[in-house]
Formats: sequence, C-alpha cells, structure tokens
Amino acid sequence: MNNNFTISGFSDEISENINEQFEHLTKLGIKHFEIRGVNGKNISELTEEEAQEVKKLADSYGISVSSIGSPIGKIKIDEPFEPHLELLAHVIKLAKIFDTKYIRVFSFWVPQNEDATKYRDEVIVRMKKMCALAEKEDIILLHENEKKIYGDIASRCKDVLDSVNSPNLKAVFDPANFVECNQQTYPEAYELLKDYVVYIHIKDATDLGKVVPAGMGLGKIPELLSRFKNDGYNGFLSLEPHLNLFTGLASLQDDTTAIENKLNGPDAFTLAYNSLNKVLETI
Repeated sequence: MNNNFTISGFSDEISENINEQFEHLTKLGIKHFEIRGVNGKNISELTEEEAQEVKKLADSYGISVSSIGSPIGKIKIDEPFEPHLELLAHVIKLAKIFDTKYIRVFSFWVPQNEDATKYRDEVIVRMKKMCALAEKEDIILLHENEKKIYGDIASRCKDVLDSVNSPNLKAVFDPANFVECNQQTYPEAYELLKDYVVYIHIKDATDLGKVVPAGMGLGKIPELLSRFKNDGYNGFLSLEPHLNLFTGLASLQDDTTAIENKLNGPDAFTLAYNSLNKVLETI
C-alpha cells in the first residue's frame, strides 16, 4: 500500500489453483486480487455457487477482489453479440457476489488488414448496450487498451469513452499494451485518457514486444505513476506480469511468443511485485 496506490494483481499467473494464489498473495502481503482464472476456469465460466465458495475462501484469507478480469468484449466485431451480452449479465452477477464495482472489458477485435474506423459505429453501439446493463446494476466497466481491438491506441480509446459518454464506462491504463501498439504512453496516452483512468495495469514491454518487469521497458511506468500520483490518482495498481506461460493465456490472446522467461508462476509474480515496489520507492 502506497498513499495513492493499492496493489492488486492477476493472481492466476501465480497458479491456476485458487488456494495457491491466496497463499502466495498472503506471503507477499497483498490484500487484493483481480480475479480472472480459478482452478483452470475463466471467471466468466464460474457458476454463482462456485463464485460464492471462492468469495468465502478469499474472505478467510482477508483478501478482496479489486476487479473482475473478464473477457467481455474480446470477441470479433462481426461475431454475434447477444450471447456475449448475456454473458456480461452473468459476470455482473458474479461482480455482486465478489463485492466489486469494477469489470474489465474490451472493445472487440477488428480485422487487422482493414481500417479499424470502418467498425467504429458497431463498436459504439455494442459498448452502449454493455453500459446500459452496467448502469442498471451500478457497475463500472473498465475499458482496457488491448492490442488488436478497436480501442488499442489512445485516440480510439478516447473515442470510445467520449462517444459512449457514460459514468459507468471508465479506463484501465495498460502501458505494455500501448508499447506493443507503438503508442507513446507518456505524455501522449496519459494526456488523452487521464480524465477517464480509474485503474492501472502494471505490465511493461520492450520495442521488440517482449514483456518485462515494471520499469525495464518502454512503458515509462515511473513517469506515469509519478504523474498519476501528483494528479491525485487514488486506486489500484494491478500486477499483470506476463513473465511466464500460465494456464489460460492462449485463450486470452493470440500471441504468446513475447513471453520467453522460464520463471515459475510464484517467482514471476514475486519479481513483478518487487519491481513495482522499486518503482514506487523512486517516486
């Protein structure tokens, strides 16, 4: 815990086993986690009963959910949307069980050999429908700047956020994803998105697309966190190390070639945690 920042993380990168996730978080003194993978299942696949059991277990460790690391919006823009909207409704029920107001979402994969703006209108229509559900349930959707989706660069992220114009749609800032899209994280992306950012993913990358610990890549994480702090940000820093191949990664993204390290899950997560703390000490 820093005065401005509370550390969380995608603990499924520690282990697919939820007990082992909580054991390691406790060892590191981390009291929050971004729930994505539980015992080999994606969060969206959990039943309400299973979610209740995980919540009881988390409570027994004194650990809370910072956000639902959902896959909502991570489908092709021309895939049927209604089943996906139904899945969001289910994930919202899970968010209520886990007592979190945040659900991470995406703005749909667009064909890479076409102009992304061709699909803009359909993206906005879908995002508005998602926000309508969130507004009814007092849930905040956090749009992540994932590579290869419509909102992968800062200008299109801002376009989505401005156009949907909902208090229930905010932004996750992911430095590594911006680096992988040749988007300058600071000051350019920061200045465009700062008014929307309520959550930060801690992941860094090099110009070759290799994911590295915080402060070791081109994400300008020290500069970003210093500016966020000075501008009054008060929220989560969610570790998403991507420093090892973990269960479920292949289903989350189509490119895992950047991850070359041989670290096991606990060691990779610890490295990410220690690297972040070194950055925080400098600011």
